[in-house]
Amino acid sequence: MVKVKDITNYCKESYDELVYKTTWPTLKELTNSAVTVLTASIIIAIIVFLIDSVFQWVMESVYSLFN
Repeated sequence: MVKVKDITNYCKESYDELVYKTTWPTLKELTNSAVTVLTASIIIAIIVFLIDSVFQWVMESVYSLFN
């Protein structure tokens, strides 16, 4: 059975770790990370679009042969 003392101790240790032992990124680090993620997402979206376009062209060519 969980005791109130255990829960209180857990909450206190969690708070201490969150406030004193966690390193939070600076605004500049957050901005750099966001730009990196955005850039990578755009590049991946372009690659997927190109692959999809090529696949569509190939399939249209194949279907036109059998019509």
